Amino acid sequence: MSGGSGPATAFTLQQRRARGRESLGCWLALPKEMAADAVPLVAVHGIRRGARDQARFYGERAAALGRPVIAPLFSKKRWPHYQQVVRRQRADLALLSLLRELQLAGLWQSRKFDLAGYSGGAQFAHRFAMLYPHLVSRLTVASAGWYTFPDAAAFPYGLAERSGRSDDWGPRLAAGLDGFLRIPIQVCVGAQDNVQDGNTRSGEAIDAQQGKDRLSRAANWTAALRAAARQRDLNPDIQLKVLPDCGHNFRACITRGGLDRLVMPDVESLDGMVFESRQMETFAAL
Repeated sequence: MSGGSGPATAFTLQQRRARGRESLGCWLALPKEMAADAVPLVAVHGIRRGARDQARFYGERAAALGRPVIAPLFSKKRWPHYQQVVRRQRADLALLSLLRELQLAGLWQSRKFDLAGYSGGAQFAHRFAMLYPHLVSRLTVASAGWYTFPDAAAFPYGLAERSGRSDDWGPRLAAGLDGFLRIPIQVCVGAQDNVQDGNTRSGEAIDAQQGKDRLSRAANWTAALRAAARQRDLNPDIQLKVLPDCGHNFRACITRGGLDRLVMPDVESLDGMVFESRQMETFAAL
């Protein structure tokens, strides 16, 4: 299947099926003309498992830049709680294995990849990036229902150990926090995504820590990351992007909110961001 509006933006949409019980399948959006040094976008679906839509709706923008899109498909049966990354089924290891397979197949060769997630996929994306910051060149977290905060709450709400549990995932994520805060991070959410629904984890403790809806939680998490970076004398590139005329709908976030262009900006825009960041560092040193 092809998408795009012409030869310059044409791409093929392909399904790569899981190759065994432990293997992770995916949807791929592959541009007809791929840059030799193309950095792939790994786009993670929400709890409806819409991996095909992730590849499809990011595909045209990615093709215009000569970049592939990899949209992993975490089956509900095998990875029911993929959002938390390190649950018993280890969604993180499944993704790493898939990416190695695709790298060996010649699909991508860069040292790092851009990572984006929507809704439940945004939960996965930021926790994965906390665990493996050295692999992620740019992170976009869109419309997450809740977050792991850089504070002393027990994991997965924060980075502290859970009482009575043998694992220590909170401290493991905390160990990589400096690297995580050095990643360019965008926190995106619809301007109308300000109503709790059945998929928004809620309760007195989490509402007090994070806020009552996705819009307030995105703002609070962004502020918490910036504060954590400042405590470490880091100069973070952490942005909050509120998407106009969008609620909790992935397609609307693309077509009305321009999420695809935020996830994959023009090269000129990235150059400007790098210049601005370096300029701020120079001024701070004076």
